[in-house]
Amino acid sequence: MTMAVILAAAFLMDAVFGDPYWIPHPICLIGKLISRGEKLLRKLSCKTQRSQFWCGALLTVCCVVVCFLVPFGILWLLGKIHWGLALAAEIWFCFQIFAAHSLKKESMKVMYPLEKGDLPQARKYLSYIVGRDTQALSQEGVAKGAVETVAENTTDGVIAPLLYMAIGGAPLAFAYKAVNTLDSMIGYKNDKYLYFGRFAAKNDDVWNYIPARLTAGLMILSAFLLGYDGKGAIRIYRRDRRKHASPNSAQTESVCAGALGLQLAGDASYFGKVHHKPTIGDPVRPIEPRDIARANRLMYATSVLGVILAVVVHLALWYFLFR
Repeated sequence: MTMAVILAAAFLMDAVFGDPYWIPHPICLIGKLISRGEKLLRKLSCKTQRSQFWCGALLTVCCVVVCFLVPFGILWLLGKIHWGLALAAEIWFCFQIFAAHSLKKESMKVMYPLEKGDLPQARKYLSYIVGRDTQALSQEGVAKGAVETVAENTTDGVIAPLLYMAIGGAPLAFAYKAVNTLDSMIGYKNDKYLYFGRFAAKNDDVWNYIPARLTAGLMILSAFLLGYDGKGAIRIYRRDRRKHASPNSAQTESVCAGALGLQLAGDASYFGKVHHKPTIGDPVRPIEPRDIARANRLMYATSVLGVILAVVVHLALWYFLFR
């Protein structure tokens, strides 16, 4: 019962207020922990490929454990003082973990200059939310990058944290965010991180395996509810959900592509090197800036369904176990 209240309250707070920029965000703190840990480990022993792998694995395990234990300890101490303090703190923690509002806000910053024809500004804002090179992207490429980011991060920013909150509260959700942040910082297949970040990248795949598929199912249902092409979402999902190096990323990208009638993915440049990737979806129509807003509506509908499902499951369990 309590966790249902926490989930609903935290999601509503995120939807209304978004991230409070005047307070240091926990993800920034996690990022600093990762950066300092990497510097220390590289100084100590990261000369060979084997040592790089094990240093990266050690960094991953330590960061995940710390990010679980710190909020767990805070909530335990507050609970000893008064249960209300622990409840308020957990709602606050979960509120800061949800990223639906910030995902919409940052992606819409890409759409507005695109609609005005300001391509350089749109490229700049896109560079804040993607890992690929954006300097040479066309208007279509910029819009596509923003839509892909919204589709993929519906899992990372909302449904996966929601699932881990439902299982283990804010501590497990923070552990998940550590996994996700490690992947985004060191999970690259370049010279610097090919071995050092391999464990982090594979660990992220494991933690996101079930959430990505749950998100895809909820997104398909959302496509029908919003009047998008639900049948197309199912068809493209079945055909293209494995068209990505990651076992998870194409799950939601394929649904989004089918629902909006777009072709996503394809070749992309990272750190000046072009990576050849298969396309996802069919080019039923050309992509346009307004598709970023459509992807955000799909993301929010999926998020709301996820929260409703989690709350209903918790209430049902509470009813049958404690009536």
